[in-house]
Amino acid sequence: MTKKKSIYIKYVRWFWVIFAAPFILAITLFILISSEVFGPMPTFEELENPENNLAAEVYSGDGVLLGKFYLQNRSWTDYEDISPYVIDALIATEDIRFYRHSGIDVRGLARVLIKSILMGRNTGGGSTISQQLAKNLYNTRAQMMGEAGRRGIINLGITKFKEWATAVRLERNYTKEEIIAMYLNVYDFLYTAVGIRSASQVYFNTTPDSLTIEQSAMFVGMLKNSALYNPRRFPVKMLDRRNLVLSQMTKYGYLDQTVADSVLHLPIELDFKEQSHDVGLATYLREYIRKTMIAYEPDKDNFIFTQDFEDALREWENNALYGWCRRNKKPDGSNYNLYKDGLKIYTTIDSRMQQYAEESMTEHLTNSLQPDFDYHAESFRRAPFSDDLTAEDIKGIMETSIRRTDRYRALLTAGKSEDSIKIIFNTPVPMKLFTWEGDVDTLLSPFDSVYYYKHIIRSGMMAMDPHTGHIKVYVGGSDFRHFKYDAVSQQRKQVGSTIKPFLYTLAMQDGYSPCYEVENIPRKFIIPGDTVPWSPRSSGPRSYHGKMVTLKWGLAKSENYISAWLMKQFTPQAVVDMMNRMGINTRSEYVEAVPSIFLGTGIVKLKEMVGAFSTFANKGVYTEPIVVSHIEDRNGNVIARFTPRIEEVMSEEHAYLMVSLLQGVVNRGTAVRLRTVYELHSEIGGKTGTTQNHSNGWFMGVTPNLVGGVWTGWEDQGIHFENITLGQGSNMALPVFGLFLQKLYADPELGIMEADVFEEPPGFDMELDCDKVKSDNPVRNRYDIEGF
Repeated sequence: MTKKKSIYIKYVRWFWVIFAAPFILAITLFILISSEVFGPMPTFEELENPENNLAAEVYSGDGVLLGKFYLQNRSWTDYEDISPYVIDALIATEDIRFYRHSGIDVRGLARVLIKSILMGRNTGGGSTISQQLAKNLYNTRAQMMGEAGRRGIINLGITKFKEWATAVRLERNYTKEEIIAMYLNVYDFLYTAVGIRSASQVYFNTTPDSLTIEQSAMFVGMLKNSALYNPRRFPVKMLDRRNLVLSQMTKYGYLDQTVADSVLHLPIELDFKEQSHDVGLATYLREYIRKTMIAYEPDKDNFIFTQDFEDALREWENNALYGWCRRNKKPDGSNYNLYKDGLKIYTTIDSRMQQYAEESMTEHLTNSLQPDFDYHAESFRRAPFSDDLTAEDIKGIMETSIRRTDRYRALLTAGKSEDSIKIIFNTPVPMKLFTWEGDVDTLLSPFDSVYYYKHIIRSGMMAMDPHTGHIKVYVGGSDFRHFKYDAVSQQRKQVGSTIKPFLYTLAMQDGYSPCYEVENIPRKFIIPGDTVPWSPRSSGPRSYHGKMVTLKWGLAKSENYISAWLMKQFTPQAVVDMMNRMGINTRSEYVEAVPSIFLGTGIVKLKEMVGAFSTFANKGVYTEPIVVSHIEDRNGNVIARFTPRIEEVMSEEHAYLMVSLLQGVVNRGTAVRLRTVYELHSEIGGKTGTTQNHSNGWFMGVTPNLVGGVWTGWEDQGIHFENITLGQGSNMALPVFGLFLQKLYADPELGIMEADVFEEPPGFDMELDCDKVKSDNPVRNRYDIEGF
């Protein structure tokens, strides 16, 4: 055979191989797909949610995404909700013949075969969008390499063939739009941003339908290799890649050249907000919801303290949100999974109010209270601990605090001895330290960091709509990254004089008026077992000792002499019962029924106190605070609604009398700085509270349509101001509420107006201005309930 004829035969063979290859491939794929060699085709629901890892989303009442709970930070986005720029950029860059092939682009494969393989040119890959989706959905390449990674090119060929088969099956079962949506929903854009929706939120703080041309081009550019084109680590590479995408859009007519020229020179401007449980708005609220929803039915064997078990059991029996995921099942019979089922949790929080509350707390603590304490503590022998503590006391506090740290528990679990742990805690290590001006990187021993954090003042705030029970503000602390303990619903603290309105409520129900007069003198109580009668000290101005004063004056000045007189008219148990009816857990370990109860030594949660005070603004009806209004499944179906427990505690008239008493505290009493300093002239009631040694400062604020409470103090009772001027509730807690109300009144869209008034009960005719009441005979200031 001649050489010329041999070459001719060779070319003929290559011609028939190339000509027949597509047909052989198509027939083979058809046989394999029909026989389902690669397994059954997943349903569309399974493709929407591979491995069921859809993040739960937590929304505010006004529709703002507060955060997510996830194993994989992914939220589903429909095709219609994706910016057209993203679609155009995707087609122009990744698969220009997407709408003309059925999963495999034969021309693209031929280009790769001839130019890339035979001619050695880099012309890009031949994978279609459908093939890339198949690879991302089922991780085919990783699976095959893992099963037979040592088989080299054969394994790669099998993997590629599987991707082709899957791509064709995808095309056969889904529309082009569905395939694009699926592809953009499963791609990992780094920083826990899986899918176009999460990526839009993380990188640009926006939604997929609002992405601009340049933002869309950046995301499509990342599809080639997210790590290589990471816009945060490699902005120059990403800029070149983004501009290449824009050029492709121009080349194929998706973008006008003039528009492209105006965009090409723009820098990459990120509004980066990495999704995390520890940052963002309402972090303590989100953690409360997470822990509450996944709680198990309480088992006594899992609790160290009996009261903790009984508290959990009370929650399980009365709080529909508590253990919700354990008590509710999906249609398939399995329990809901907070991290994988794509739940949408709608809270009652108003995002704007929440923002104002967090700002107000930070402003007061940063600009006023913390600097005052730091200056004040310079005179302490062992700052920040009070001088009334011994060195041994402080040593005990520090040892207890160290044992409570996660670091200590982890070391103990790892089998470290106490001596080894002590060495570790005294060895400096790099760490990020909280300051009010922002985190700082430093070298510090864990022991010194625990000691440092003792200086930091803590605070919590909650506000709710008294009529609906909807919690509008939930601030469990100043920085969730560093201070995990929740001051709203986890912490119990002594409440000081904020307990006195419960005692005064008994008086109003018993027929006393706010203007009833009492002699302001000491009172004695016989305490069983004590040889000397107990007499509480005065907490009001000495100039009024021995004079006749009204009950309104007594509460306004928080005078213990008047509270002691009232305590003699009623029993401690009556006060406890009233508190309990108003939503406060009054277990004897928390609130003891003793004559000194009105001093506020009992420990109560801030959440309970706000709920109780809301009864006064809600015309005597207690409405349990709730933080979640409803839950939707991933398809938008409402699967749970939450309504508060409601109980009528007192009559509307009695509640109105209590509102009058609380207004006296603001107008002429311990909360007067709301008027004088914060210049708030609306109808406001309130009550300050200061505990022993000024360790805790409280303020409860009552307006017609919003009731709030603030606690401020320290981690330990042994840290506090030394004088009442700085340590009282009106200085420690009230300013947060004052700043908050200023911000609310300046934003009329919130509906909390300075013109709001407390509604007078129908037929009410009692004079509440005590200056106008004739008080010759105190008995005349009592009234007959029946005559109301």
